[in-house]
Amino acid sequence: MPISPEQQAEIDALRSQTRPTLRAVSDGMEAHLYTAHEVLNHGFIRVIDYMGDDAAICQAARVSYGKGTKSVQNDEGLIRYLMRHWHSTPFEMCEIKLHVKLPVFVARQWIRHRTANVNEYSARYSILDREFYIPAPEHVNAQSVVNNQGRGGVLEGEEAARVLEILKSDSTRAYDHYEQMISQDGQDGLARELARMNLPANIYTQWYWKVDLHNLFHFLRLRADEHAQYEIRVYADAICKVVADWVPAAYRAFEDYRLGGATLSGKALECIRRMLAGEEVTQENSGMSKGEWREFEGVLG
Repeated sequence: MPISPEQQAEIDALRSQTRPTLRAVSDGMEAHLYTAHEVLNHGFIRVIDYMGDDAAICQAARVSYGKGTKSVQNDEGLIRYLMRHWHSTPFEMCEIKLHVKLPVFVARQWIRHRTANVNEYSARYSILDREFYIPAPEHVNAQSVVNNQGRGGVLEGEEAARVLEILKSDSTRAYDHYEQMISQDGQDGLARELARMNLPANIYTQWYWKVDLHNLFHFLRLRADEHAQYEIRVYADAICKVVADWVPAAYRAFEDYRLGGATLSGKALECIRRMLAGEEVTQENSGMSKGEWREFEGVLG
């Protein structure tokens, strides 16, 4: 279970404490505060704090651009204008702080987004729990033959069973040795900062991750995409549900223009114009590489 009874008791205690405030409050986000949303087999995300709402985005935009925004008749229309024209600063006025529990290999991919404030659980000072991510059988895939960083078809039969057994046994053996090395029962015990090097990349870590809405949208655009690795995509999907309740107008615009939209190159736009004019356009006469053409076909469906 991602949440222990002790952790749930702490969450319940935090949610029972209410105070009056003059700050902007999002009713949708208040429902998420402190609550842990389970991800993978032992992971979760939970909101620790947040700042701002849809109104804060509009307030900042109107200060920034003055009378130029007065022709927009409503806040949602303004937010859609800002999203459509790639105005980022107003979205930076909203922030969120998340507590995330995730496998180390997912954390190493996640940390490449260098636009957040992060504080990670330290295995120099504390002992990591015996919790590992073991993929479900339907997520044990072969290497993709068309994408060097992607997955192909699902492994089946004896090969799938063998892979899962290796993952389980190696994880258990590595943690057994970790415990043996740090034990002070009849020995000095190896320093934790050294013993941790023996732990596998599928062990769980935790961190606090604070980011503004503009950079969060950039993270979600990449990681909630269907081509993102499954193990980070499920975290992005969970965050998307929270953000949709926090800033519903901004999320609808993000969903429309970023998640549901597409960016086309000049060559791609020219191909579309030629197609609309009745010309037969192929990869050979498009001026695109095979990879570009394949992605272009994917956009067109």
